[in-house]
Amino acid sequence: MRGFLTLLIVLLCAAPGQARQAAPTPEAFRADALSIEALVNANYAYLDRFPDGAMPTSAVLRAEADAVRDQPSLLRFAEHAVAALADHHAITGGSFSDSWGLAPSFSDLWIEPEAGVWRITAVREGSPAEAAGVRPGDRLTAIDGVPIAAAVATFWADLGLEPTGDRPGYAIRVLATGRRDRPRDLTIRDAAGPERRLTLPNLYQAGPDDRPPVSSHEADGALVIRFNDSLGDTATIPAFDAVMAGARPGQPVVLDLRDTASGGNTVVARGIMGWFVDAPAAYQIHNWPAEERRTGVPRQWIEQVLPRAGKRHRGPVTVHVGRWTGSMGEGLAVGFDAIGAAVIGGRMAGLLGGVHDHRLANSGMVIKLPTERLYAVNGTPREDFSPRAE
Repeated sequence: MRGFLTLLIVLLCAAPGQARQAAPTPEAFRADALSIEALVNANYAYLDRFPDGAMPTSAVLRAEADAVRDQPSLLRFAEHAVAALADHHAITGGSFSDSWGLAPSFSDLWIEPEAGVWRITAVREGSPAEAAGVRPGDRLTAIDGVPIAAAVATFWADLGLEPTGDRPGYAIRVLATGRRDRPRDLTIRDAAGPERRLTLPNLYQAGPDDRPPVSSHEADGALVIRFNDSLGDTATIPAFDAVMAGARPGQPVVLDLRDTASGGNTVVARGIMGWFVDAPAAYQIHNWPAEERRTGVPRQWIEQVLPRAGKRHRGPVTVHVGRWTGSMGEGLAVGFDAIGAAVIGGRMAGLLGGVHDHRLANSGMVIKLPTERLYAVNGTPREDFSPRAE
Protein backbone atom coordinates (compact mmCIF):
# COMPACT_ATOMS: atom_id res chain seq x y z
CA MET A 1 0.00 0.00 0.00
CA ARG A 2 2.83 2.39 0.88
CA GLY A 3 4.37 1.90 -2.57
CA PHE A 4 1.01 2.67 -4.24
CA LEU A 5 0.57 5.91 -2.28
CA THR A 6 4.10 7.01 -3.10
CA LEU A 7 3.51 6.37 -6.81
CA LEU A 8 0.20 8.30 -6.67
CA ILE A 9 1.88 11.31 -5.04
CA VAL A 10 4.65 11.30 -7.64
CA LEU A 11 2.12 11.22 -10.47
CA LEU A 12 0.00 14.00 -8.96
CA CYS A 13 2.99 16.24 -8.26
CA ALA A 14 4.83 15.70 -11.52
CA ALA A 15 5.36 18.78 -13.61
CA PRO A 16 3.53 18.88 -16.95
CA GLY A 17 6.81 18.36 -18.79
CA GLN A 18 7.36 15.14 -16.84
CA ALA A 19 4.09 13.53 -17.94
CA ARG A 20 4.32 10.25 -19.78
CA GLN A 21 4.94 10.80 -23.45
CA ALA A 22 2.14 10.00 -25.82
CA ALA A 23 2.39 6.77 -27.78
CA PRO A 24 3.75 7.14 -31.31
CA THR A 25 1.18 7.70 -34.02
CA PRO A 26 0.55 5.08 -36.71
CA GLU A 27 2.57 7.28 -39.07
CA ALA A 28 5.49 7.30 -36.61
CA PHE A 29 5.47 3.50 -36.34
CA ARG A 30 5.44 3.29 -40.13
CA ALA A 31 8.35 5.74 -40.34
CA ASP A 32 10.34 3.54 -37.94
CA ALA A 33 9.68 0.50 -40.11
CA LEU A 34 10.78 2.31 -43.23
CA SER A 35 13.95 3.53 -41.47
CA ILE A 36 15.29 0.03 -40.77
CA GLU A 37 16.74 -0.48 -44.24
CA ALA A 38 18.79 2.74 -44.03
CA LEU A 39 19.84 1.90 -40.47
CA VAL A 40 21.18 -1.48 -41.57
CA ASN A 41 22.94 -0.03 -44.61
CA ALA A 42 24.62 2.60 -42.44
CA ASN A 43 25.69 0.35 -39.56
CA TYR A 44 25.82 -3.34 -40.42
CA ALA A 45 29.47 -4.34 -40.63
CA TYR A 46 29.10 -7.17 -43.15
CA LEU A 47 27.28 -5.68 -46.13
CA ASP A 48 29.92 -7.28 -48.35
CA ARG A 49 28.14 -10.62 -47.74
CA PHE A 50 25.43 -9.44 -50.14
CA PRO A 51 25.83 -9.23 -53.93
CA ASP A 52 24.90 -5.53 -54.17
CA GLY A 53 26.50 -4.51 -50.86
CA ALA A 54 23.17 -3.55 -49.29
CA MET A 55 20.53 -5.07 -47.02
CA PRO A 56 18.51 -7.72 -48.86
CA THR A 57 14.90 -6.69 -49.32
CA SER A 58 11.91 -7.57 -51.46
CA ALA A 59 8.51 -6.37 -52.55
CA VAL A 60 7.03 -8.48 -49.74
CA LEU A 61 9.18 -6.78 -47.08
CA ARG A 62 8.60 -3.29 -48.50
CA ALA A 63 4.84 -3.82 -48.50
CA GLU A 64 4.97 -5.11 -44.91
CA ALA A 65 6.97 -2.05 -43.81
CA ASP A 66 4.51 0.27 -45.51
CA ALA A 67 1.59 -1.42 -43.69
CA VAL A 68 3.08 -1.00 -40.17
CA ARG A 69 0.82 1.06 -37.91
CA ASP A 70 1.49 -0.05 -34.31
CA GLN A 71 4.03 -1.68 -32.00
CA PRO A 72 3.14 -5.32 -32.77
CA SER A 73 3.23 -4.84 -36.55
CA LEU A 74 6.53 -2.94 -36.22
CA LEU A 75 8.10 -5.71 -34.16
CA ARG A 76 6.90 -8.41 -36.55
CA PHE A 77 8.32 -6.50 -39.49
CA ALA A 78 11.59 -5.83 -37.63
CA GLU A 79 11.97 -9.57 -36.99
CA HIS A 80 11.47 -10.25 -40.69
CA ALA A 81 13.86 -7.49 -41.77
CA VAL A 82 16.59 -8.75 -39.46
CA ALA A 83 16.03 -12.35 -40.60
CA ALA A 84 16.71 -11.19 -44.16
CA LEU A 85 20.36 -10.77 -43.12
CA ALA A 86 20.64 -14.53 -42.43
CA ASP A 87 22.94 -13.65 -39.54
CA HIS A 88 22.43 -15.36 -36.17
CA HIS A 89 24.09 -12.39 -34.45
CA ALA A 90 21.54 -9.85 -35.75
CA ILE A 91 18.35 -9.80 -33.68
CA THR A 92 15.61 -7.53 -32.37
CA GLY A 93 15.65 -6.26 -28.80
CA GLY A 94 12.14 -7.62 -28.15
CA SER A 95 10.09 -10.61 -29.24
CA PHE A 96 6.68 -12.26 -29.22
CA SER A 97 5.82 -15.37 -27.24
CA ASP A 98 5.70 -17.27 -30.54
CA SER A 99 8.82 -15.75 -32.12
CA TRP A 100 11.41 -18.09 -33.54
CA GLY A 101 14.01 -19.06 -30.94
CA LEU A 102 17.49 -17.61 -31.11
CA ALA A 103 20.22 -19.84 -32.47
CA PRO A 104 22.67 -20.78 -31.14
CA SER A 105 21.69 -19.43 -27.68
CA PHE A 106 18.53 -21.55 -27.50
CA SER A 107 19.37 -24.26 -30.01
CA ASP A 108 20.55 -27.80 -29.40
CA LEU A 109 21.23 -28.91 -32.97
CA TRP A 110 23.80 -27.54 -35.39
CA ILE A 111 22.64 -28.39 -38.90
CA GLU A 112 24.30 -27.76 -42.23
CA PRO A 113 23.17 -28.46 -45.79
CA GLU A 114 25.49 -31.06 -47.28
CA ALA A 115 25.17 -32.61 -50.73
CA GLY A 116 21.40 -32.47 -50.76
CA VAL A 117 20.86 -33.58 -47.16
CA TRP A 118 20.55 -31.67 -43.89
CA ARG A 119 23.31 -33.03 -41.73
CA ILE A 120 23.34 -32.68 -37.93
CA THR A 121 26.99 -31.91 -37.27
CA ALA A 122 26.77 -31.18 -33.52
CA VAL A 123 24.36 -31.82 -30.64
CA ARG A 124 24.39 -29.67 -27.52
CA GLU A 125 25.52 -31.44 -24.38
CA GLY A 126 22.76 -32.01 -21.83
CA SER A 127 20.04 -30.91 -24.25
CA PRO A 128 16.62 -32.42 -25.07
CA ALA A 129 17.97 -33.53 -28.43
CA GLU A 130 20.90 -35.37 -26.82
CA ALA A 131 18.55 -36.99 -24.30
CA ALA A 132 16.39 -38.21 -27.19
CA GLY A 133 19.38 -39.96 -28.73
CA VAL A 134 20.07 -37.54 -31.58
CA ARG A 135 23.73 -37.77 -32.56
CA PRO A 136 26.14 -36.00 -34.91
CA GLY A 137 25.89 -37.63 -38.32
CA ASP A 138 22.11 -37.98 -38.13
CA ARG A 139 19.99 -36.10 -40.66
CA LEU A 140 17.02 -33.83 -40.15
CA THR A 141 14.40 -34.77 -42.75
CA ALA A 142 11.22 -32.91 -41.74
CA ILE A 143 9.82 -30.26 -39.38
CA ASP A 144 6.14 -30.48 -38.43
CA GLY A 145 5.95 -33.25 -41.02
CA VAL A 146 7.10 -30.91 -43.82
CA PRO A 147 10.20 -32.02 -45.74
CA ILE A 148 13.16 -29.79 -44.94
CA ALA A 149 13.71 -28.40 -48.43
CA ALA A 150 10.06 -27.30 -48.55
CA ALA A 151 10.19 -25.81 -45.03
CA VAL A 152 13.32 -23.80 -45.89
CA ALA A 153 11.84 -22.60 -49.18
CA THR A 154 8.68 -21.46 -47.37
CA PHE A 155 10.71 -19.63 -44.70
CA TRP A 156 12.34 -17.48 -47.38
CA ALA A 157 9.29 -17.21 -49.63
CA ASP A 158 7.43 -15.62 -46.70
CA LEU A 159 10.05 -12.84 -46.87
CA GLY A 160 10.00 -12.66 -50.67
CA LEU A 161 13.58 -13.92 -50.89
CA GLU A 162 15.24 -16.88 -52.60
CA PRO A 163 16.95 -19.62 -50.49
CA THR A 164 20.44 -18.95 -51.81
CA GLY A 165 23.91 -18.51 -50.26
CA ASP A 166 23.95 -18.59 -46.47
CA ARG A 167 20.15 -18.58 -46.24
CA PRO A 168 19.38 -22.33 -46.19
CA GLY A 169 21.76 -23.06 -43.30
CA TYR A 170 20.50 -20.06 -41.33
CA ALA A 171 16.85 -21.01 -41.89
CA ILE A 172 17.23 -24.65 -40.94
CA ARG A 173 18.97 -23.81 -37.66
CA VAL A 174 16.20 -21.32 -36.82
CA LEU A 175 13.45 -23.77 -37.78
CA ALA A 176 15.03 -26.55 -35.71
CA THR A 177 15.29 -24.22 -32.70
CA GLY A 178 11.53 -23.81 -32.96
CA ARG A 179 8.89 -21.37 -31.82
CA ARG A 180 9.41 -20.21 -28.25
CA ASP A 181 5.94 -21.17 -27.02
CA ARG A 182 5.66 -24.76 -28.21
CA PRO A 183 7.45 -28.11 -28.52
CA ARG A 184 9.32 -29.03 -31.68
CA ASP A 185 8.20 -31.72 -34.12
CA LEU A 186 11.38 -33.05 -35.77
CA THR A 187 11.88 -36.06 -37.98
CA ILE A 188 15.39 -37.50 -37.73
CA ARG A 189 17.05 -40.18 -39.82
CA ASP A 190 19.99 -41.77 -38.06
CA ALA A 191 23.21 -42.92 -39.69
CA ALA A 192 21.92 -46.51 -39.98
CA GLY A 193 18.84 -45.42 -41.93
CA PRO A 194 15.77 -45.64 -39.62
CA GLU A 195 13.64 -42.51 -39.32
CA ARG A 196 12.07 -41.26 -36.07
CA ARG A 197 9.56 -38.48 -35.49
CA LEU A 198 10.36 -36.75 -32.19
CA THR A 199 8.51 -34.23 -30.07
CA LEU A 200 11.12 -32.21 -28.19
CA PRO A 201 10.72 -29.26 -25.82
CA ASN A 202 12.42 -26.09 -26.92
CA LEU A 203 15.07 -24.59 -24.67
CA TYR A 204 12.83 -21.67 -23.67
CA GLN A 205 10.69 -24.17 -21.76
CA ALA A 206 13.55 -25.28 -19.54
CA GLY A 207 12.95 -22.55 -16.93
CA PRO A 208 15.53 -20.23 -15.36
CA ASP A 209 19.17 -21.27 -15.41
CA ASP A 210 20.06 -21.72 -11.73
CA ARG A 211 23.59 -23.00 -12.33
CA PRO A 212 26.49 -21.06 -10.80
CA PRO A 213 28.47 -18.88 -13.22
CA VAL A 214 31.34 -21.38 -13.21
CA SER A 215 31.77 -25.01 -12.20
CA SER A 216 35.13 -26.58 -11.43
CA HIS A 217 36.78 -29.90 -10.71
CA GLU A 218 40.16 -31.57 -11.03
CA ALA A 219 41.00 -34.10 -13.73
CA ASP A 220 44.43 -35.69 -14.29
CA GLY A 221 46.03 -33.03 -12.12
CA ALA A 222 44.48 -30.12 -14.04
CA LEU A 223 42.01 -27.57 -12.70
CA VAL A 224 39.01 -27.70 -15.07
CA ILE A 225 36.73 -24.65 -15.09
CA ARG A 226 33.50 -24.65 -17.07
CA PHE A 227 31.60 -21.45 -17.85
CA ASN A 228 27.85 -22.03 -17.62
CA ASP A 229 26.75 -19.62 -20.37
CA SER A 230 27.79 -16.85 -18.01
CA LEU A 231 30.12 -14.54 -19.94
CA GLY A 232 27.58 -11.71 -19.77
CA ASP A 233 27.26 -11.89 -15.97
CA THR A 234 29.66 -9.72 -13.96
CA ALA A 235 29.26 -12.22 -11.09
CA THR A 236 31.38 -14.53 -13.24
CA ILE A 237 34.49 -12.48 -12.45
CA PRO A 238 34.49 -13.00 -8.65
CA ALA A 239 33.37 -16.61 -9.14
CA PHE A 240 36.30 -17.26 -11.47
CA ASP A 241 38.66 -15.41 -9.13
CA ALA A 242 37.58 -17.62 -6.23
CA VAL A 243 38.29 -20.80 -8.19
CA MET A 244 41.63 -19.54 -9.48
CA ALA A 245 42.68 -18.50 -5.97
CA GLY A 246 42.67 -22.21 -5.09
CA ALA A 247 44.86 -23.28 -8.03
CA ARG A 248 48.23 -24.72 -7.12
CA PRO A 249 51.31 -22.89 -8.44
CA GLY A 250 52.01 -24.07 -11.96
CA GLN A 251 48.91 -26.28 -12.07
CA PRO A 252 47.54 -26.86 -15.60
CA VAL A 253 44.26 -25.04 -16.15
CA VAL A 254 41.56 -26.18 -18.59
CA LEU A 255 38.90 -23.61 -19.51
CA ASP A 256 35.72 -25.11 -20.98
CA LEU A 257 33.90 -22.60 -23.22
CA ARG A 258 31.62 -25.14 -24.89
CA ASP A 259 28.53 -23.71 -23.19
CA THR A 260 28.87 -20.00 -23.91
CA ALA A 261 26.41 -19.69 -26.79
CA SER A 262 24.80 -16.50 -25.45
CA GLY A 263 28.06 -14.57 -25.57
CA GLY A 264 28.79 -11.87 -23.04
CA ASN A 265 30.94 -8.79 -22.66
CA THR A 266 34.59 -7.87 -22.84
CA VAL A 267 34.77 -6.87 -19.15
CA VAL A 268 34.21 -10.49 -18.13
CA ALA A 269 36.56 -11.74 -20.85
CA ARG A 270 39.36 -9.41 -19.79
CA GLY A 271 38.77 -10.30 -16.15
CA ILE A 272 39.38 -13.96 -17.02
CA MET A 273 42.38 -13.43 -19.31
CA GLY A 274 43.98 -10.97 -16.88
CA TRP A 275 45.01 -13.93 -14.71
CA PHE A 276 47.40 -15.16 -17.41
CA VAL A 277 49.44 -12.13 -18.56
CA ASP A 278 52.35 -10.19 -17.06
CA ALA A 279 52.00 -7.12 -19.28
CA PRO A 280 49.42 -5.55 -21.61
CA ALA A 281 48.77 -7.98 -24.45
CA ALA A 282 46.72 -7.69 -27.64
CA TYR A 283 43.79 -10.07 -27.79
CA GLN A 284 41.58 -8.93 -30.67
CA ILE A 285 41.29 -6.34 -33.43
CA HIS A 286 38.22 -4.14 -33.94
CA ASN A 287 37.22 -2.50 -37.21
CA TRP A 288 34.34 0.01 -37.58
CA PRO A 289 33.02 0.09 -41.17
CA ALA A 290 30.22 2.56 -40.36
CA GLU A 291 32.70 5.32 -39.62
CA GLU A 292 34.51 4.75 -42.90
CA ARG A 293 31.19 4.82 -44.79
CA ARG A 294 30.29 8.09 -43.10
CA THR A 295 33.65 9.88 -43.32
CA GLY A 296 35.73 8.04 -45.91
CA VAL A 297 38.37 7.44 -43.22
CA PRO A 298 38.87 3.84 -41.96
CA ARG A 299 39.01 3.12 -38.24
CA GLN A 300 40.64 0.11 -36.60
CA TRP A 301 42.18 -0.57 -33.21
CA ILE A 302 43.65 -3.34 -31.10
CA GLU A 303 42.07 -4.23 -27.76
CA GLN A 304 44.39 -5.34 -24.99
CA VAL A 305 44.06 -7.45 -21.90
CA LEU A 306 45.89 -6.10 -18.83
CA PRO A 307 47.31 -7.89 -15.80
CA ARG A 308 45.13 -7.80 -12.71
CA ALA A 309 46.77 -6.77 -9.47
CA GLY A 310 47.43 -9.71 -7.17
CA LYS A 311 46.00 -12.22 -9.66
CA ARG A 312 48.48 -14.20 -11.72
CA HIS A 313 48.63 -17.87 -12.57
CA ARG A 314 51.69 -19.42 -14.23
CA GLY A 315 50.96 -22.76 -15.75
CA PRO A 316 49.80 -24.26 -19.05
CA VAL A 317 46.33 -23.24 -20.20
CA THR A 318 44.09 -25.24 -22.52
CA VAL A 319 40.80 -23.88 -23.86
CA HIS A 320 38.03 -26.18 -25.14
CA VAL A 321 35.57 -24.80 -27.71
CA GLY A 322 32.74 -26.04 -29.93
CA ARG A 323 29.62 -25.00 -31.82
CA TRP A 324 28.06 -23.51 -28.67
CA THR A 325 31.08 -21.27 -28.12
CA GLY A 326 29.56 -18.04 -29.34
CA SER A 327 30.32 -14.33 -29.60
CA MET A 328 32.36 -13.37 -26.51
CA GLY A 329 33.21 -17.05 -26.05
CA GLU A 330 34.81 -16.82 -29.49
CA GLY A 331 36.54 -13.61 -28.44
CA LEU A 332 38.02 -15.42 -25.44
CA ALA A 333 39.19 -18.24 -27.70
CA VAL A 334 41.07 -15.94 -30.08
CA GLY A 335 42.38 -13.95 -27.12
CA PHE A 336 43.78 -17.00 -25.36
CA ASP A 337 45.28 -18.16 -28.64
CA ALA A 338 47.01 -14.79 -28.92
CA ILE A 339 48.57 -15.09 -25.45
CA GLY A 340 49.84 -18.60 -26.10
CA ALA A 341 47.14 -20.96 -24.78
CA ALA A 342 46.18 -24.13 -26.67
CA VAL A 343 42.67 -23.69 -28.11
CA ILE A 344 41.26 -27.06 -29.13
CA GLY A 345 37.95 -28.51 -30.31
CA GLY A 346 35.54 -28.25 -33.21
CA ARG A 347 34.37 -25.21 -35.12
CA MET A 348 32.79 -22.47 -33.03
CA ALA A 349 29.47 -20.73 -33.69
CA GLY A 350 31.09 -18.35 -36.17
CA LEU A 351 28.99 -15.38 -35.05
CA LEU A 352 29.80 -12.21 -36.92
CA GLY A 353 31.38 -9.22 -35.26
CA GLY A 354 30.56 -7.14 -32.21
CA VAL A 355 26.90 -6.24 -31.63
CA HIS A 356 25.61 -2.76 -30.84
CA ASP A 357 22.08 -1.59 -30.02
CA HIS A 358 20.41 0.76 -32.51
CA ARG A 359 17.23 2.45 -31.29
CA LEU A 360 14.46 3.45 -33.70
CA ALA A 361 13.62 7.14 -33.45
CA ASN A 362 9.91 7.10 -32.67
CA SER A 363 9.11 3.83 -30.92
CA GLY A 364 12.44 3.30 -29.15
CA MET A 365 12.52 -0.28 -30.44
CA VAL A 366 16.03 -1.75 -30.45
CA ILE A 367 17.67 -3.49 -33.39
CA LYS A 368 20.86 -5.36 -32.42
CA LEU A 369 23.36 -5.46 -35.28
CA PRO A 370 26.96 -6.60 -35.71
CA THR A 371 28.47 -3.13 -36.11
CA GLU A 372 32.16 -3.95 -35.56
CA ARG A 373 34.19 -6.46 -37.51
CA LEU A 374 36.39 -8.53 -35.20
CA TYR A 375 39.68 -10.27 -35.94
CA ALA A 376 42.25 -12.38 -34.19
CA VAL A 377 45.50 -10.49 -33.65
CA ASN A 378 47.03 -12.22 -36.70
CA GLY A 379 44.30 -10.70 -38.88
CA THR A 380 42.10 -13.80 -39.21
CA PRO A 381 38.39 -12.86 -39.07
CA ARG A 382 37.10 -14.16 -35.76
CA GLU A 383 34.35 -16.15 -37.47
CA ASP A 384 37.03 -18.02 -39.49
CA PHE A 385 39.25 -18.93 -36.54
CA SER A 386 40.11 -22.64 -36.51
CA PRO A 387 40.95 -24.33 -33.21
CA ARG A 388 43.31 -27.26 -33.05
CA ALA A 389 41.66 -30.64 -33.53
CA GLU A 390 41.17 -32.64 -30.34
